[in-house]
Amino acid sequence: MSSQKKARRSLGGGVLRGDGDGQGGWRKAGGGSQRPGVERLANPVKNPTQEPQTGVLFLLVVTLWSAKKGPVMIHAMIDSRATNNFIDREYADSLGLQYHDFKNARVVQAIDGRPLKTGPVSQWTEPTRMWIREHMEEISIFVTEVPHFPVILGIPWLTLHDPNISWTNRELQFASKYCQNHCLVAKVCHATDAEPIITLPKKYSDFWDVFNEKEAEKLPPHRPYDCAIDLVEGAPIPRGHLYSLTEPEQEALREFIESNLRKGFIRPSQSPAASPVMFVKKKSGDLRLVVDYRALNNITKRNRYPLPLISDLLDRLRGAKVYTKLDLRGAYNLVRIREGDEWKTAFQTKFGLFESLVMNFGLSGAPTTFQHFVNDIFQDYLDRFLIIYLDDFLVFSRSQSEHEKHVRMVLQRLRDHGLYAKLEKCAFDLQEVDFLGYRVSPLGLSMDPAKVSAVLEWRAPTNKKEVQRFLGFANYYCKFIPDFARWSDPITSCIRGKQPFRWTEQAEKGFQQLKKLFMSQPILQHPDPKTPFVVQADASDVAIGAVLMQPVGEHLHPCAFYSRQLTAPERNYTIWEKELLAIKAAFENWRHWLEGAKFPIEVHTDHRNLEHLRTARKLNQRQQCWALFFERFDFQIHYVTPAQTKQADALSRKPEYAAGRRETFESQLLQPENFATLTVGNTKSTAVEPTSSSPGPLCAQEIRASQQADAWAQDQIRQGLRFPFSLKDGLLCYRNHVYIPPGPGREKALHLCHDCKPA
Repeated sequence: MSSQKKARRSLGGGVLRGDGDGQGGWRKAGGGSQRPGVERLANPVKNPTQEPQTGVLFLLVVTLWSAKKGPVMIHAMIDSRATNNFIDREYADSLGLQYHDFKNARVVQAIDGRPLKTGPVSQWTEPTRMWIREHMEEISIFVTEVPHFPVILGIPWLTLHDPNISWTNRELQFASKYCQNHCLVAKVCHATDAEPIITLPKKYSDFWDVFNEKEAEKLPPHRPYDCAIDLVEGAPIPRGHLYSLTEPEQEALREFIESNLRKGFIRPSQSPAASPVMFVKKKSGDLRLVVDYRALNNITKRNRYPLPLISDLLDRLRGAKVYTKLDLRGAYNLVRIREGDEWKTAFQTKFGLFESLVMNFGLSGAPTTFQHFVNDIFQDYLDRFLIIYLDDFLVFSRSQSEHEKHVRMVLQRLRDHGLYAKLEKCAFDLQEVDFLGYRVSPLGLSMDPAKVSAVLEWRAPTNKKEVQRFLGFANYYCKFIPDFARWSDPITSCIRGKQPFRWTEQAEKGFQQLKKLFMSQPILQHPDPKTPFVVQADASDVAIGAVLMQPVGEHLHPCAFYSRQLTAPERNYTIWEKELLAIKAAFENWRHWLEGAKFPIEVHTDHRNLEHLRTARKLNQRQQCWALFFERFDFQIHYVTPAQTKQADALSRKPEYAAGRRETFESQLLQPENFATLTVGNTKSTAVEPTSSSPGPLCAQEIRASQQADAWAQDQIRQGLRFPFSLKDGLLCYRNHVYIPPGPGREKALHLCHDCKPA
């Protein structure tokens, strides 16, 4: 029996009322049927003709918006005699709600008239959104300790919305003029809303428990599909060292341990094994704990259960006209670690050693174990009206009436096996849907717009250099494009000779036509899981780019393009990290094709140091997180010349990415104004005449010698220089300014520039 059912059976007192006005009583919830289009109340009454004079509590499912967790479905109680709305403080804290203080605290009394032991109510919440199906409002709630249920809605709420209550059918409707004008989602769901409006369709409302976040936090039972961790015989037990954590990370670690101990997901351990922990930032900015299981994975026997072929899954969708997409909540946490293997998952922290009772992200066998689990549970539904890839479910049907039946069958199966869906990531009754990298509709499969947006959004060139980059990208595919010269010649004519650059109407027409042709067959082909994948990745100062390709005959055909601007923090990364970030972003974007690929993925990069990614020892915390991410993929990095990565290079240097660019090497280089007298010219003469306070003349020979001894400078030269780097008279320059490595030479240059007349 769930905790909420127990609570309903044990209700015997404890109604809250404010300032001594009114009182209420608890009534037990009952069952019953429900008509569509109305809210069902949980409490039947003995006299259906009138509201009981003693007051009644009703159980209602509502959704509260949490800035910390997004939409959260909870139970709220409607108390017809409570003189205010109340929320339990512990629950409000877990949602991250913001509070305001009352000038004068409010006295709250229990049913017997005595003040609550917790004292007067002194705070109320910042207005937050609350949904009851299609009804939405902004609500502020008194904060106190509420028994049994997290929220109580009292007289102020009932008075404001004036809902129609059918005591016979236990139904509630929002039909007041106020609600019609202010609360119906159809009236208030504008495109400018900051948060998405997410509701469970009425026809599936009896499955609200399948979307209950609280229930999903319970420890699952042992099943035949528990995650087994079989170690290689004789392998040494891994025991890592503690990683240093920032203050926010330490606080997040404390919260993680307290929360997961409370759920029963982890327990204190005395294991001889110990893996370190680290944190990665989610898109929301929140921190997510990751256990570094790389050492454990290296001595774990691989689970060879196959992941499904995406092409086979998509073939099953022929003839379907209606789609529903479901996403499981806490997917891997729904599977237990095999009994007796828990000690192998132990992770160490400053707060002690703990081991996991549920499957964690980062374990090598997690994806295949989970796929085996869901495949067996839904075996009789697969390929008939359901396809599953890990935690992504797609229900498909030929008609709307058939589809409702299929969705209900899937939801019932989830309920039967104690599995829960994440409402905020589900979508119901769609005519077309994006799934596993494709746009699926009754017309068939088409490219997901995200796969081609990197090319479609390419802005027209504004100078000769940008034209050259685009043509470098286009020329690679000229062998696949009929009449390529017809469309490219007007573009090429813009950079012929020494005439000033002018972008003509004919050039624009050819530019747009070539972009369209890049999106079509035979240029852009559907990925074939039976063929090896090649990922070409590159980074510039301001952006990253990648191309997913597969060999066809003697040529590599593109399957998808990807590019994006670097964020402000990412622009401060080293060149090594930017190149690695390009590969990581490509793997994330095409995960559904690359994770579990039949053949090792071949990664092409022009940064030679990345070949040693898997054997590098000294990594910072960010790189450690990335290395853990790469453990999910079977790939090999190959160094190729810059000429062989022109496509990815061009995507990372599109014109639109140059706007607002910010240089990242100021800490390594002299500022431009410092070069008023220090120039690269005749190497036989001194660049400046020092004053008496200068340490001595600085010449090109000294700079060249310091560059030859500087590992970073030599690394740039070995890789093959690209803009903004160049060699002039044997000296490494950045945007035509000389690079002076750290050391006596840099100090001397600063003195020279400071003491010369322009300074």
